[in-house]
Amino acid sequence: MAESAGKYDYIIVGAGTAGCVLANRLTQDKGVSVLLIEAGAKDDYIWVHIPVGFRQMIGNPRTDWCYRTQPEAGLNGRSLLYSTGKILGGSSCINSMIYQRGQSQDYDNWADLTGDMSWRWEQVLPLFRATEDYEQGADNWHGVGGDWHIEKQKTHWKILDAFREAAAQNGIPKIDDFHRGEGCAYFDVNQKNGLRWNTAKAFLRTITRRGNLEIMTGSQVRRLIIEETDQGKVCTGVEFVGGGKEWTADVSRETILTAGTFGSPQILQRSGIGPADLLQEHGIRVLQDLPGVGENVQDHMPLRMRYKISGAKSLNTSGRGYLGMAAMGLEYIFKKNGLVSTVPSPLGAMVRSDPGQARPNLSYQVQPWSQAEVGPETDAFPAFTANVSNLKPTSRGQVRILGADISAAPAIRMNYLSTDEDRNIAAAAIQLTRKIVAAPALQPYAPQEIKPISHQETDLHQLAIAGSNPVGSCKMGATGDHRAVVDSELKVRGVAGLRVADASIMPVIIAGDTSATTIMIAEKAAQLMRATGKTGA
Repeated sequence: MAESAGKYDYIIVGAGTAGCVLANRLTQDKGVSVLLIEAGAKDDYIWVHIPVGFRQMIGNPRTDWCYRTQPEAGLNGRSLLYSTGKILGGSSCINSMIYQRGQSQDYDNWADLTGDMSWRWEQVLPLFRATEDYEQGADNWHGVGGDWHIEKQKTHWKILDAFREAAAQNGIPKIDDFHRGEGCAYFDVNQKNGLRWNTAKAFLRTITRRGNLEIMTGSQVRRLIIEETDQGKVCTGVEFVGGGKEWTADVSRETILTAGTFGSPQILQRSGIGPADLLQEHGIRVLQDLPGVGENVQDHMPLRMRYKISGAKSLNTSGRGYLGMAAMGLEYIFKKNGLVSTVPSPLGAMVRSDPGQARPNLSYQVQPWSQAEVGPETDAFPAFTANVSNLKPTSRGQVRILGADISAAPAIRMNYLSTDEDRNIAAAAIQLTRKIVAAPALQPYAPQEIKPISHQETDLHQLAIAGSNPVGSCKMGATGDHRAVVDSELKVRGVAGLRVADASIMPVIIAGDTSATTIMIAEKAAQLMRATGKTGA
């Protein structure tokens, strides 16, 4: 017999990047009650807060769902580790801490696809600015006083400075802010006083005294409770497990899924909302046939090009041994910078794969370290890695449950490099990277490509790793789009009192890291819900 967790005005499923924002915004109204359910644990793991600790969290079941893709045909049958956060704060606890917002055309495209002009760039920019606390001060592009702290990096690397100079020698200009143009720069990052600034810190820590928010960690939603009424289908609560118990919680206004591109479609599918053939295959009653649930998955797949170097420091060999570790620790404690404050990819570039591209379509994330396999271990020699991704991939994947059991991981098919366009852009990206590395600025460090692929570019799959920006599995769209899962107000088609408000609603991936955009989506969802009022209609 399930135990009742009570009745709430709002239930938020998933305390990740979007869920923390929504919990903060909805509880600003003292007259409402909110239940926030998170499958992971609290964010009290020491490595969450130390920036260089990212290496201890990827592939760690304490903080990561540790999903794997199905064998990828475009990658010669390889199955990839696909990390996504399983912890209070979600992927904001394990990501690269990069602050980007994509390109203005991305949001204008969303507006065109949905027919809702409120998604245009000039309409969403104020949402970004209102959320920001930008270390460099407010201007037309950035805001101050918000919850989401953004600052310049405190640590630079000689080898990355050389890469930046080599890029300039190839016509890629040096810039200071990716939000103002294309070129090469050190990323703005979500850190504060040398610590990772995740969404649990930013949006939850400050509201614990409000008294109208209940947070249940270590709790996984099994399904949504959907009732069929004379007015149609209505979401009236959730069933979940946590602390070794079965629970139910009732909702009077709305339930909001913020479980991410992999989590939100799983919950919908287990609840009988999704492709009818999939649900019937697993013996799940079809409550709402929505063929787009779990489809349209997109990501920026990195091609990882590693270079052995000499004559410059690398995170691979820095801090090895007790003395090295002690020196790193002391520098961090007293200066709040140094190697311990390093983000995974300090340097970036936004470039065009060829002059015919209307806007930048490649993103570089350059790292002062390298590893043969994704995980905590780095190579034993000094090296850097140039990760280069197609910002506008045309390949589309899917995420589908393998049954009603919540302990079963879903089948994730990214279908990387499944189109000629994506393969051609990947080949061009490799050629451009080799041109940059061959430039005079990098030659003093004698860069040697580790395990280079053939110059015919016929085996791109060897360089590919899973991305970290999955989107699109519950996409929003116009009324006539039969693949759209939610409308432009993020309401699930055919089910009242239910919305999705995370990266899964993006119809097309943005040209940049998706964390800030996910926060903006949650901000917009909160505005929409406050405007709706008590009816949820």
